[in-house]
Amino acid sequence: MAQIIEKLGYLAGGSRFRRIYEKMQISGDKVYKEAGLGFKSSWFPVYYVLSKSQHAQTVMEITDQIAFSHITVKNIINELEKEKLILVVPNPTDKRSKCISLSEKGISLLNQLEPIWFSFSIAIKDVLNAGHPDILNILKRIDIEINSSPLNERVRNLNENKVLILDYKPSLKKYFYELAGHWLSGLLRGKLEDEDIFTLNNPDIAYLQEGGFLFYAQYCTEIVGCVALKRLDEDTFEFAKLFIDPKYRNLGIATKLIDRCISRCKENEAKELWLQTTMSMPEAHKLYYKLGFGDRDAPPQMLVLNRTEKIMCIEL
Repeated sequence: MAQIIEKLGYLAGGSRFRRIYEKMQISGDKVYKEAGLGFKSSWFPVYYVLSKSQHAQTVMEITDQIAFSHITVKNIINELEKEKLILVVPNPTDKRSKCISLSEKGISLLNQLEPIWFSFSIAIKDVLNAGHPDILNILKRIDIEINSSPLNERVRNLNENKVLILDYKPSLKKYFYELAGHWLSGLLRGKLEDEDIFTLNNPDIAYLQEGGFLFYAQYCTEIVGCVALKRLDEDTFEFAKLFIDPKYRNLGIATKLIDRCISRCKENEAKELWLQTTMSMPEAHKLYYKLGFGDRDAPPQMLVLNRTEKIMCIEL
């Protein structure tokens, strides 16, 4: 079976997620059993919500908080009620629903469960980080993508072009100046700084040879965006020369390029990612804030450009 899964490639994506989930659940149940606790891994999300709630919850309220299906939450509630870990009573304000809270038995169990959850957190982090150090953000982005465009819609729209983020290769070098160079020259009315002239014409030397990276956005067969990830020192990077062809904006390409920068920083165990910008780009500032960047003073290792009016940073 494992060989079949390997051969299926992306087609087995859902099967792999399910297999990983089932393995984690089975192992989790063993941990609870070895600790002498009558608890199941599948109960955790619902039980945790109830343990942190100041008042009784309805099924709908629990569903909204953990994004599980209504039927899944109801099944877990039935199992918890059978074990006398929760109290289920009629909702005084809505006869169609029930109010759910932890019972005395459920509350007393919490003190035994919390140390196990702490150990679980450490063990799960080790497992997930073996896949990628930015795995939580990767899973978040997958979740967002599925919510914004479900698979059934994607299957219907297979002919739509997709955006790919590419690492630098020699054949892409020329696009760095064609994209960022022409834009920046226009923005500065041809008055490029010495740093701009060198980096735009020699991005491989300016960034790659100093331990940095270059990324390009490809839409269909066109290269439509670029960004440089400049290494400032052992623990910090700065992204620069982010540019998207105006014809291809509002497609989330800038976000994809910045996300690639953040992921690459985390792969290299960087602690901070910086950027420099001007006050003439308010829409870009909104995106930076949305992604978690905040205003900061320049670090000593940053070469601040003459035109820079705003410096931002995100801690990784």
